[in-house]
Amino acid sequence: MQNIFLLQNVIQDYAWGSAAAIPDLMGKKNTSGTPQAELWMGAHPKASSMVKIGSQLVSLADLIKKHPQEIIGKSTAAQFNNQLPYLLKVLAAAEPLSIQAHPNLEQARQGFEKENRLGIPLDDPQRNYRDNNHKPECLCALGPFWALNGFRKIDNMLSLMSKLNLTRLTKEIDHIKANPNSSGLKAFFQALMTMSAKQKLAVLAQATAQAAKLSDTDPAFQWILKLNQAYPQDIGALAPLFLNLVCLKPGEAIFLKSGELHSYLEGIGIELMANSDNVLRGGLTAKHIDVAELLGSLNFEEKELRVSIAEKINAFESVYPTLAEEFRLSKMKVKHSMGAVSVESPGVEIMLCTEGAAVITDSGNNYTLTINKGASVIVSASATQYRLAGRATLYKASVPYESGTKEPSQL
Repeated sequence: MQNIFLLQNVIQDYAWGSAAAIPDLMGKKNTSGTPQAELWMGAHPKASSMVKIGSQLVSLADLIKKHPQEIIGKSTAAQFNNQLPYLLKVLAAAEPLSIQAHPNLEQARQGFEKENRLGIPLDDPQRNYRDNNHKPECLCALGPFWALNGFRKIDNMLSLMSKLNLTRLTKEIDHIKANPNSSGLKAFFQALMTMSAKQKLAVLAQATAQAAKLSDTDPAFQWILKLNQAYPQDIGALAPLFLNLVCLKPGEAIFLKSGELHSYLEGIGIELMANSDNVLRGGLTAKHIDVAELLGSLNFEEKELRVSIAEKINAFESVYPTLAEEFRLSKMKVKHSMGAVSVESPGVEIMLCTEGAAVITDSGNNYTLTINKGASVIVSASATQYRLAGRATLYKASVPYESGTKEPSQL
């Protein structure tokens, strides 16, 4: 059986997407001008990639179902119930995404089963759980990328709020001052999210008026104004006050565990996650919001934001550190001067070319494919070794190496 396949992938046209970023990456014109938010590479039932076998297009999900051990590998099939455990995306945000978090594994299983029992269709906009999996994720910037990730240190949060002189939130701020811990943080956030519509508008009016005066002093104030302009009656516009704000440089990444409140604000990046589409939203969206479900999923701990860079493992590959069992993300730089690069593959891999072009050859049967910019391939577990040549930058999703497996090497 063929071991390496070009992927045909689904583009999600969510309203916050960029009309240009993904088409530019793929070298295609967006003649409709509609937003293209996410390019999915994987086997999620909502939008599985397709592979070409002979003259036929076959769903990657169906191919894995038919040949799990050959495609994803014996140990991965056993560990993840014959499922590809990760989903690789290109995310292109022209507008902010919702304030959101992803449930842990137990919450996802219980929530999915509950909504199934209630007979809520999988495509119902009011549904919270579209599968029974959790969704740790890694976001790596391809260009400048703004994001909110995890609760700020409480003293930093209080300092920002004091600059805005939020007298409309005196009671809530005093409570967190008296309780500078996770319980105080939870009480503050819950009070903010559940206050009356009238009070929210009053708080927003005061906060934005002050933020406009101070916008040159801190990007958090600039983002409050931008978010309020996009969602003028949404208290989520104050998120930059209590969530860590970061602008990732190209090549920098952040890792998010389940239960971490976050929002991606602007930019294009590579996103790798466990194979799930479960999102619990709290604001900054026209989609379904479930504050109660979100509150039950959050980790109310202060977080010192850590930006990571890829750690070199050889002359051409660098790996981004994460805590995920389902995936690892690496960046590969193939240069003409290297000649052919030989890679011993321990399992199923998906690669996306973001610059240049590379030729990939299955060493076992000499089968060859060209990966142009914007194209992606899946290397099945049956391809135990392959060669790369050309001049290209590729981002690779794989299952973390088990102890004893060999790292890639240069010929």
